[in-house]
Amino acid sequence: MTFFRCFCVLLILCCCNSKPNTEAEAIHVSVLRGPSAIAFAHWMKEAPVIDGKPVSVRIIDSPGLMQAALIKGEADIAVLPMISAANLYNKGIRYHLAGCPIWGTLYLAGRSGKEISGGNKPVLHIFGAGTTPDILTRHYLRQHKLDYTLNYSFTTAREIMQGLLAGKVDHAVLGEPFLSIALQNDSTLQILADLNRPDSASLGFAQTAILYAPALKKNQKTIDSLLNLSCRFAVEQPEQAIRILEKENIFASGMLTPESIERCKIDYKTASEAQENILRFLQLIGQYEPKALGGKMPDEKFYK
Repeated sequence: MTFFRCFCVLLILCCCNSKPNTEAEAIHVSVLRGPSAIAFAHWMKEAPVIDGKPVSVRIIDSPGLMQAALIKGEADIAVLPMISAANLYNKGIRYHLAGCPIWGTLYLAGRSGKEISGGNKPVLHIFGAGTTPDILTRHYLRQHKLDYTLNYSFTTAREIMQGLLAGKVDHAVLGEPFLSIALQNDSTLQILADLNRPDSASLGFAQTAILYAPALKKNQKTIDSLLNLSCRFAVEQPEQAIRILEKENIFASGMLTPESIERCKIDYKTASEAQENILRFLQLIGQYEPKALGGKMPDEKFYK
């Protein structure tokens, strides 16, 4: 009887010890809900392995929660707005900048026959005062010498989209996927301007950043290769990417289209490849809203 009990205890201990703690051993990737998640559909379908550990993607619902995760060191890799990455760096949160995966999702939309042009002063609805959409909108309008009145009464892109569809708004700045939803549901709406290009030859503005923890520095080449693969998957196989994102409940059915993904300008560039573009973008942000960067430009180490 004693032998039997000892055998049972030994068996239980062996079973417990043989079960790996995959959650603790995973590489935790935090991605803001929205266009950034599109670039990671491939990782959701087939979790890659970095340094012998599987990648686990978690969707974060707000920039505030993302910032908290980074401050607490809960994310090994994080995807967030470039201005937030620079701000956190200036606050002493020392993650490494891997690169930029998305080069712009912002568009000016309005009703046919009511295009913005010089000589009038339309009301333009926008959300997020002091954030990237607001800054790029003001920059575009200043560049093209357009007179305007910015209206911030709607606090989210969804509210602005609903205002457009209800006929309460004629001109608005929207990003994907809300732009595509609006265009699909109202044939009188059209894209009036692309706010994502500093000039016609440019890839776009380096609006999104991918950061990784210092412990992963030795895996930089592997990370870059996997990020490039994931971004190419979204661009080259958009229908599959959409199915994955819908299955994972990142986007509701019908929210995304291949055109939505195309308008997100997904193209992974490493920090060294994109450094000049990132610098120009952050200088532009600093010109309009220096507080968005924490009051100063990040130093050279930000790009290393």
